[in-house]
Amino acid sequence: MSNAQQQVATGASLPEPWRSMILEKALPGESPLSWLETDLDDHLRYHSGVLVLTQQRIFSRKPGFKDWEIINLTSDMTLKRKDHAGAGVLELMDSQGRISFWRYTIGHSPAVRYFIERFNHREQPPVEEKTFTCPTCGSEMAEGALECSKCADKPVAPASSALFRLIQFAKPRSMAIFIGFAMTLTGTAAGLIPPYLTMPIMDEVLIPHQNGQPVDEKLVTFFLLGLLGSSLLAWLMTWVRTYIMAWVSERIGSDLRNAAYSHLQKLSLEYFGGKRTGDLISRIGTDTDQICTFLSLHLLDFVTDVLMIAMTVTILLSINPWLTLIAFIPLPVIAWLLHLVRERLRRGFKEGMRAWGEMTTVLADTIPGIRVVKAFAQENREVERFGKANDHVLEVNDRTNFVWATFAPMVTFCTEVGLLIVWGFGIYWVAKDTITVGVLTAFITYIGRFYTRLDSMSRIASITQRAAAGAQRLFDILDRVPSVPEPLNPVQPGRVKGKITFDKVGFRYGNRMVTHDISMEIQPGEMVGLVGPSGSGKSTLVNLVCRFYDVSEGAIRVDGHDIRSFPVSEYRRNIGLVLQEPFLFYGTIAENIAYGRPDASRAEVVAAARAARAHDFILRLPEGYDSLVGERGQSLSGGERQRISIARALLIDPQILILDEATSSVDTETEREIQEALDNLIQGRTTIAIAHRLSTLTKADRLVVLENGSIVEEGKHEDLLALDGTYARLYHAQERASMQETVSQND
Repeated sequence: MSNAQQQVATGASLPEPWRSMILEKALPGESPLSWLETDLDDHLRYHSGVLVLTQQRIFSRKPGFKDWEIINLTSDMTLKRKDHAGAGVLELMDSQGRISFWRYTIGHSPAVRYFIERFNHREQPPVEEKTFTCPTCGSEMAEGALECSKCADKPVAPASSALFRLIQFAKPRSMAIFIGFAMTLTGTAAGLIPPYLTMPIMDEVLIPHQNGQPVDEKLVTFFLLGLLGSSLLAWLMTWVRTYIMAWVSERIGSDLRNAAYSHLQKLSLEYFGGKRTGDLISRIGTDTDQICTFLSLHLLDFVTDVLMIAMTVTILLSINPWLTLIAFIPLPVIAWLLHLVRERLRRGFKEGMRAWGEMTTVLADTIPGIRVVKAFAQENREVERFGKANDHVLEVNDRTNFVWATFAPMVTFCTEVGLLIVWGFGIYWVAKDTITVGVLTAFITYIGRFYTRLDSMSRIASITQRAAAGAQRLFDILDRVPSVPEPLNPVQPGRVKGKITFDKVGFRYGNRMVTHDISMEIQPGEMVGLVGPSGSGKSTLVNLVCRFYDVSEGAIRVDGHDIRSFPVSEYRRNIGLVLQEPFLFYGTIAENIAYGRPDASRAEVVAAARAARAHDFILRLPEGYDSLVGERGQSLSGGERQRISIARALLIDPQILILDEATSSVDTETEREIQEALDNLIQGRTTIAIAHRLSTLTKADRLVVLENGSIVEEGKHEDLLALDGTYARLYHAQERASMQETVSQND
């Protein structure tokens, strides 16, 4: 809602200058109770108007008028609203009929509801705003809200714990991880041996030789073999642990992708309605790859650095505790710098991943829709759109890189300063004969490695935050609770008989009540046609029967059982669905027909194609049933795709058949062929059919007419025509349009 709408919905004071105008016309003791801003005129054009409610009257200034209309309220007056196809109308009624009305866009619905509540209780204090429970987090959300503010504002998985939650995916490979850790520990220890051997080489071989003593060849050979052996052991251990950790990380990444994709399949259509395809692809693909890289390479380096630092500190303390403490002088500064940039890096990487997802979305939109792009000559526009998305990626990454470019050199500078301090104190103590040259040489070698590892650990901070951001985005998917949940105590549906009962069914999408108080019963084997103007709720009822969404009010029962008590997959195996827009997957025609039954024989596939009147055109293709249809079936016509879609639904032999505008994409001749097939196929099946052309539903056992989300008429074709109501109006309008089209073609 806009700020103005929010103010209305919460009962905020009437703003100036309207308040002054109303108070000038007010009666003694009369004051504004509520106000409502409308944005459509009587011809559905955008125009601002206002309604003001007091205890005794309604002040109305309609769009396009400067004067106020004042309506005195009586006890028999009521306010009613109707929402339809993105617009609504608020009507003031009395016992004689409608007194006045005002139009608004659907976004004003919450404010309209509050205005009606104040009208109904204008003699009482303001009513509290209605609240609903968020299905994801369980917190209260306003009636008009499309999404829970807590779920929208806060990530489901905190970044601080996202990486630690990867442990659940690492547990199945715990033995391999343990072996890799042992190799890391051994290799790190072996890598610390060479500097330690430099002390006796300096103090027992080189310095005595400078003082005129002969070189002990056996001692030199021993030290050199020690250096060689430690180097070989460190190399071997590093090779083994690198391979093992890469093996583990790839499998963790694979498990992450499988888990995320599997969970996506369990989420309802409501979740996908608010997400962009490219962003979801980016999360499962790119973000998972970032995590794999972190686990296989950088996490291993981080563990090695930690072990190296711990062991190095132990050796340094054993060599000279005072020099060790001096070497730690830069550590507080480095820790402060790391704390300063860590959150900025994580936020920057998350924004970068989101920008990358937006760029991927452009690809996901334009590549499948390339025919539309070229048909409307919008290639340059799409190139520009992709360029803007790509520039946004650059902009976000540049900001993050600036933070990192500032931080990394500062850490290096601090370590260089620390090394200079150690050199200064070391030279001073050598001059005072407090330590030997060999001790200082070994200490400088170790402290150099210490600072190198410290610098490496600080650089890993950026990679860690990138992986944490990716893990957070993945767990945002995995932590989503399906709004169409599996039942706690499931009832196995088996093969249903097909009796469908709607018991006061209502469905709310965001702030819009799509259907309400739908009650009817469909007998097994009965064909029911759903008709009505666009936006009346026909497709919504079909989606509720399929349980793509769950009802907001009431219940839908099949064979006497609430469909919410059935396991979702088991229940949907009883339903054959043909959508208005047929969707085919990349593959052969036979694979698409057998999508619901991958184990179906070729004979069964052909039988389904024959029944759907698709067999003849399939045989005319170069490879028949083995012909590739291309992505989304672009190589076929709309009618051909629709017939394959019908064959796909028929192959599973459903007990409930749902046809959502099943013949809308075919020509008249093809429609006649499909209709002949459907006449035979609906026998013995409960069928719910929606059709744009009402003439295709004349053979239905019963027609149910919907308008504004409610059932307004019900009966057979002839009976509804005789009523001369909504159905008759729609039917005759289509007849006139068909006659005009025929005349135009003849001319």
